[in-house]
Amino acid sequence: MPLILHNLLQHATAMLATALDLGTREARLEAQILLCHVIQQPRSWLAGHDRDPVHAGQAAAFDALLQRRLGGEPIAYILGEREFYSLDFKVTPAVLIPRPETELLVDLALERIPAGHPCRVLDLGTGSGAVAVTLALHRPQAEVVAVDQSAAALAVAEGNARQMGARNLRLIQSDWYSALDGEKFDLIVSNPPYIAATDPHLAQGDLRFEPAAALASGADGLDDICAIVRSAAAHLHPGGWLLFEHGYDQAAACRELLAQAGFEQVASAADLAGIERVSYGLWVS
Repeated sequence: MPLILHNLLQHATAMLATALDLGTREARLEAQILLCHVIQQPRSWLAGHDRDPVHAGQAAAFDALLQRRLGGEPIAYILGEREFYSLDFKVTPAVLIPRPETELLVDLALERIPAGHPCRVLDLGTGSGAVAVTLALHRPQAEVVAVDQSAAALAVAEGNARQMGARNLRLIQSDWYSALDGEKFDLIVSNPPYIAATDPHLAQGDLRFEPAAALASGADGLDDICAIVRSAAAHLHPGGWLLFEHGYDQAAACRELLAQAGFEQVASAADLAGIERVSYGLWVS
């Protein structure tokens, strides 16, 4: 008897819910995403075809992906891509998986980059290039520079920039500002590591598979943020902004770091969940 799409999804949903401690809705969504990747159809297609038979080859390919997910591997790495700001970015285990909350960083940056006017933007720790490529595409008159200390991450970012046609983006291998030779910018953005090195979440869920260097940053998670804030003024034009993402409980500490470094108009912005996710300041001197 041929496998029926509905039955295949129902079985996979139950397995995912049990193995990964997911709610039924989330487990079914993951099962649908994996199956649609195999059969090369949008999720909307499933509604009218849930009684269709599934070919043995498709069922085997789906099961192979399902087993990887049951082992905890993130879907983004299994599929090799993740949507960010309505763009499809290629991702590998060499880079952090782009997350929806980081779109707030892009929103705030775009508010500070004049449309149609030249300016210079720096993205520190670009990873997949999600932030830098998005900014470059939305502000084609800007010169965007993106740095990462990982050559493997830069290769992923370069592929995304090329695929999406972000020609106004320059990629540099650098440990934060070290390779920038005194270059100055109108805006600096970053989604740096900000998790405390001893945080138990690093050993749970998707984080187990993501690059540790892109996640953890010292005993309180603020080591890299401190380094970014401390040296930002040397790379900002007067009137330039520094914006960076941070953890759910780090906003007050980040504002204090910005104020101590001489930034003005220091503030934090909340994401859709009401969590202060991005802090920023204006460099005037």
